[in-house]
Amino acid sequence: MKHHLFHTEKRKIPVGDHTIHILILRPLDWKKDPVPGVLWVHGGGYQSGSSKDIFVTRALSLVVRFGAVLVAPDYRLSRHHPYPSALQDCYAALLWMKEHAEELYIRPDQIMVGGESAGGGMAAALCMLARDRGEVNIAYQMPLYPMLDDRDTPSSKDNHAPNWNTKRNKKAWKRYLRSAYGTDFVSYYAAPARCEDYHGLPPCYTFVGDIEPFYSETVDYVRHLQEAGIPAQVDVYRDWFHAYDLFFPAKKVVRDAIARFEEHFEFAMGHYFAPQKEQE
Repeated sequence: MKHHLFHTEKRKIPVGDHTIHILILRPLDWKKDPVPGVLWVHGGGYQSGSSKDIFVTRALSLVVRFGAVLVAPDYRLSRHHPYPSALQDCYAALLWMKEHAEELYIRPDQIMVGGESAGGGMAAALCMLARDRGEVNIAYQMPLYPMLDDRDTPSSKDNHAPNWNTKRNKKAWKRYLRSAYGTDFVSYYAAPARCEDYHGLPPCYTFVGDIEPFYSETVDYVRHLQEAGIPAQVDVYRDWFHAYDLFFPAKKVVRDAIARFEEHFEFAMGHYFAPQKEQE
């Protein structure tokens, strides 16, 4: 596999009456054939984190090993801006990628989304919003151990695992949803597990640990996609707490998991395409 050095660039893009920063990573030899473009959303419970987190996540290898172009948005955080602010920012970044695909040498029929934790939840929400609005077609999704469900699940209830647990999870959801938390008036764009129709969503790959809060909702998400006829797969790792792969990247089991993730991305590069409407 060829390894690519990468170039970084920061830009501002407009979102309604404000602007957000985005971080762009692309291979130095990018001015050749168009490549997949991946919107990678950082984690942090919707309340913390930044685009710079991309340098320690699974996303970096998509540039270094596969020559993809990555766009990481610095979306508004729930500490000061609850839902739907973050979704609006990330969707604007997605549309910006589509509109600037030629400039970035991104294949317009291979715009993908991914992220860890809350970033994975946002990736799933973006797939649903994009499907419903019909303004941009997403070819593939990689929501890794995603934060999808604001309600208790078998694994998020009474969870005391390291790093992320029931207490932290409830606090983050309350901050993100504010007055809607604990009610039936939560949109599936905010909590994708509330979606009841998974048809028309893009193919998916993810992985998750079996002792972390998001285990049940991740497995359920993939099952719902499969039941809707969408190619989807989840790898479950025993005794992994939340973001285990980021804490122990040198462990053999983590290296094997990373290899599996990269194999799925490589397969997606060759098999999953979603032409934009003007291409059809």
